[in-house]
Amino acid sequence: MEKIPVMIVEDQTILREGLEAILNLEEDIQVVATAKNGLEAYDLVSHHLPRIVLMDIEMPVMNGHESLKKIKAEYPEVRLIMFTTFPNDDYLVEALIHGASGYLLKDIPHKKLVQAIRDCDQGDMMLPTSLAAKLAAHLRNQQFSEGSEGSEGRPSISFTEREKDIAKLMLAGQTNREIAQTLFLTEGTTKNYISTLYSKLGTNDRGKAIVYLSHFGLE
Repeated sequence: MEKIPVMIVEDQTILREGLEAILNLEEDIQVVATAKNGLEAYDLVSHHLPRIVLMDIEMPVMNGHESLKKIKAEYPEVRLIMFTTFPNDDYLVEALIHGASGYLLKDIPHKKLVQAIRDCDQGDMMLPTSLAAKLAAHLRNQQFSEGSEGSEGRPSISFTEREKDIAKLMLAGQTNREIAQTLFLTEGTTKNYISTLYSKLGTNDRGKAIVYLSHFGLE
């Protein structure tokens, strides 16, 4: 069985070692590296090539957001899940805009964390429903700054009714699997619809797509 290579970036030793022990118990996950700050994480990516990076935000030397930007700029294929104790609207928006593949709170049960890593490896966006709602509310008050806009200040992009249904569920933080179950579709069909949404929005990044979709009044 091919294992998902994961890097853990956390400045608290006991939490870093605890996460490493928990994840290494899974048959399909292998922690290939750990780092205690964002700069160390950036330096280690090229040596260990993790597919998933579980990244704390508040760290010394270099915080998670700065490390996210540097890693995504040079290794766009690496998926980063931001991992934090307290939700922050501005942090959430900044992380998604710069390519984060998810945003999880540290009080998440370990089984859900493991599943989140698996889902992220399949291309899903990791965003708890509570944070998805905060993101949508936060962005409703911001001006859409990319792409063309229609007469009401919204982007002039049209969606089919099915695409709107899927977009709403993406904004609610659902994974591809959950969207498929909700709409009684196969995961393959769901991925095809999402690919079409990406094409219309001009991005291949789920985080940016969610940011863009929040401006269409679909919630």
